[in-house]
Amino acid sequence: MKKERALEIVLGCIPETTATLCCNGHISRQVYATGDKPGRFYMIGSMGMAPSIGLGICVAKPGQHVAVIDGDGNVLMNMGALASVASQQPKHFTHFCFDNGRHASTGGQRTITDKIDLAAIAGAAGYGWAKRCEDESQLEALAKEALATEGPSFLLVKVDPGGLAEGTARVDITPEDMARRLKQFIAS
Repeated sequence: MKKERALEIVLGCIPETTATLCCNGHISRQVYATGDKPGRFYMIGSMGMAPSIGLGICVAKPGQHVAVIDGDGNVLMNMGALASVASQQPKHFTHFCFDNGRHASTGGQRTITDKIDLAAIAGAAGYGWAKRCEDESQLEALAKEALATEGPSFLLVKVDPGGLAEGTARVDITPEDMARRLKQFIAS
């Protein structure tokens, strides 16, 4: 399935009250292009750190729902985050991983996800709900199920290796402004 369409489906399932943390690279740019919202935070650099920030929010404010929009390259860069999340068992933590088998933002180099199963790894680390979706017709139902699950959930979404659409802009919000507005969003 196309990554843009998969992102559109998943983002459409995430409630407005959920803090949404996007990994760095093309995914952040694609999410930003769908329409910015105050509860969204876009990583600039720092591969693999979106789940760690999401976990920090869940620990500091256990009632806050958090969705992480991640890529396979980012998950591979910081697999320790899976164990950290699982060890804390946050009730309202949903982790979406869009797996295109590539480091798309740095030139399209292959990842190793054709040889390993990140959903199985998340489950083995201790996520109570960890599934894969390879069929667009099942994505909305699985995304809603992941978001409704208590405890950390992980949905791996297999997407085509395609890159960014022509003209997709970079996120033009400074990290300081993103942090400030995320704090305000969480406090409200």
